[in-house]
Amino acid sequence: MSLFDSYQDYDVKHVSDGKKIGHLAGLKAISPLILFIILYVVTSCVTGDFYAMPLTVTFMIVSIYAIAITSGRPLSERLSAYHKGAGAGHLMLMLWIFVLAGAFSHTAKQMGCIDATVDLALMILPGEMIVAGMFVVSCLISFAVGTSVGTIVALMPMAVGIAQSVSGDMGLIAACVIGGAFFGDNLSFISDTTIAATSTQGCLPKDKFWANVSIVLPAAIVICVVYLILGADVQVPAQPQHIELLRVIPYLAVLISAIIGVNVLVCLTLGIVLCGIIGIWEGAYGLLEWFRVMGSGISGMSELIIITLMAGGLLEVIRINGGIRYILERLTAHVKGPRGAELSIAGLVCLVNVCTANNTVAILIVGDISKEIGERFHVDSRKVASILDTFACSIQGVLPYGAQMLMAAGITGLTPIQIVPYLYYPFAIGIASLISIMFDYPRYFKKDGEIGSG
Repeated sequence: MSLFDSYQDYDVKHVSDGKKIGHLAGLKAISPLILFIILYVVTSCVTGDFYAMPLTVTFMIVSIYAIAITSGRPLSERLSAYHKGAGAGHLMLMLWIFVLAGAFSHTAKQMGCIDATVDLALMILPGEMIVAGMFVVSCLISFAVGTSVGTIVALMPMAVGIAQSVSGDMGLIAACVIGGAFFGDNLSFISDTTIAATSTQGCLPKDKFWANVSIVLPAAIVICVVYLILGADVQVPAQPQHIELLRVIPYLAVLISAIIGVNVLVCLTLGIVLCGIIGIWEGAYGLLEWFRVMGSGISGMSELIIITLMAGGLLEVIRINGGIRYILERLTAHVKGPRGAELSIAGLVCLVNVCTANNTVAILIVGDISKEIGERFHVDSRKVASILDTFACSIQGVLPYGAQMLMAAGITGLTPIQIVPYLYYPFAIGIASLISIMFDYPRYFKKDGEIGSG
């Protein structure tokens, strides 16, 4: 599924409009982000308890602070801006995914779908390959469907079941799914980030793919080996004598429909309906019990929904205060050559991604100015598109308040910080991309528009 169309109402031109923002005003504009880091990350590290500071409370305090420091506007206008951010089209789509994912995962669990699917997976994969296998499967599915969120929604319930069935770390197996999900988000021809990066730079998706794959594929192979090593001691329980294949159908239907390109909302709805039909047929629950289980699953996503709404509102207030424009201005002030230009583009998309918590929106925001930087310092458009996409996916993959991480946390019951230490792939592609900039790799870009062979 491509969510790209849902971002078209996001106004990105204004971020470079207007007078240059001063240093103090800029620091004030981004101060809510600094406060967020202090309240959540620092507090959690100091106390050693990542449940000590709830994300909902953190976002509430930071949101109130952001609205309070917004000057020159009446309170009603500040609240209106916050509400506009919270109600943005792409966030509403995310909320629908959260609601349906909660209903599906709960009904699938209750009728035995997840347990049957886990038994099937454990029968196919040997224990030492479970961890790396989840990473590879996630890579393949995300490349096929082009969306990290859709991949996480489809695979994470099974990952939870596997982690509970074997002597595996839940955070590690969840990280395998998230990392693999960003493999496809970054490389797929139909992903939002690919479409955004190539359309803003005026190059073809296949050209960006060849620029990207030579950088990130080695990183993916290395991380797969790392997961093989980490999963070598995983012990698989005794194989079940009988697998109820009928109960596997809802999960397979969700996976297959996602792979062939069906909208993720339709995939989840199909899974819920099949869970209901098969669950009632098998006697797992009655009609009213099915409804109750769905309601319980949706309620379980309530914290995630609240966080998403508040994050959207907070980031919109930061935007109207000039926080994103300040970041853009500061990072482009001292660019002098191609390597500096590439590093500034990478820094731009990373920081704006931190501010927007959405890699596609971050690429759209910095796309035009990145194109200007690339043309001014003679950086090939395909390299610019690759830098935008790879660094945006790298940062998005480790953001504790990103949609992908929140979705994974909601399904697994872990905090984002418990998953981040195992997210080797997003870190790896960021490092690989930095190396490619520093050593001018790959060296086959030609200004005549053709890709060379070496």
